[in-house]
Amino acid sequence: METQAPEKTATEARQGNQRKMNLRVLLFSVGGFAVLVLLIYAYFALTAPQTTM
Repeated sequence: METQAPEKTATEARQGNQRKMNLRVLLFSVGGFAVLVLLIYAYFALTAPQTTM
């Protein structure tokens, strides 16, 4: 298996980077999705017609 860093073994090349960029992308994506869901829920909750009993 050829890598961009020929001094690394195949196992070392698959280990990921030290800056944890994949984790950052995952956290920001999940956080952004949670905020979007909350905004959509708030919109529909605030614009729903009031029911009286």
